[in-house]
Amino acid sequence: MTRIIMYGCNGKMGKVISSLVKEDASVEIAAGIDFLGEQTDSYPVYKTLAECPADADALIDFSAPSALDDILTEAKKRKLPLVLCATGYSEEQLAVIKEASEELAILRSANMSLGVNLLLKLVQEAAKVLAAADFDMEIIEKHHNQKVDAPSGTALAFADAINAVFGNEYSYRYDRSQDREKRDKKEIGISAVRGGTIVGEHEILFAGADEVVELKHTAYSKAIFGKGAVAAAKFLHGKSAGMYDMKDVIALQ
Repeated sequence: MTRIIMYGCNGKMGKVISSLVKEDASVEIAAGIDFLGEQTDSYPVYKTLAECPADADALIDFSAPSALDDILTEAKKRKLPLVLCATGYSEEQLAVIKEASEELAILRSANMSLGVNLLLKLVQEAAKVLAAADFDMEIIEKHHNQKVDAPSGTALAFADAINAVFGNEYSYRYDRSQDREKRDKKEIGISAVRGGTIVGEHEILFAGADEVVELKHTAYSKAIFGKGAVAAAKFLHGKSAGMYDMKDVIALQ
């Protein structure tokens, strides 16, 4: 049995995960954290992690980057493994997370979906062939109108995965409206669309002379992210300190 503390339990993803856990006998939510402290499920809810007395094997955070200090401070005291699912961390916060992984088992992913993480590998293989054949690379991501960060963390993860293949020699172009110049061959264009209730869509486009190759992932429900987060929490149970990601979880599927 893996016992979880759900940080952001009353948010959309917190509720999705609470529902998923009820159908899984190998995991349970020991307590939730919500800044209002309102109990909306069967488990107790606290305003901060410091107030929460529950023992747990892992914490899942689907709140916001602003919660990081509270989470890391208390997790270090408890040696509590962390599944960090929030997006929009600053470079400084990412550095703090990496430092904390010297003391804690931490899994951070821009996207918890099994399909997205498999596509990250496929995109790298495609880039090895197509970029070498002079194909241009563009990433288009689409999300609902309530998402506040752009581009998405997943879009950046795709760009970083491609860039890693080529020793990070590509730059990222987010906006072409201010420049009147031809496209640089060593750039990856990243475009963001916000509208309606789109759960998440990511398209990686390889455009060459007289042909285009498109790789795409579409999320139809937030449940795919919740399932990944629960799988990650189970994976971290009992793990030693270090940085992990969804590739480690996928390897055991």
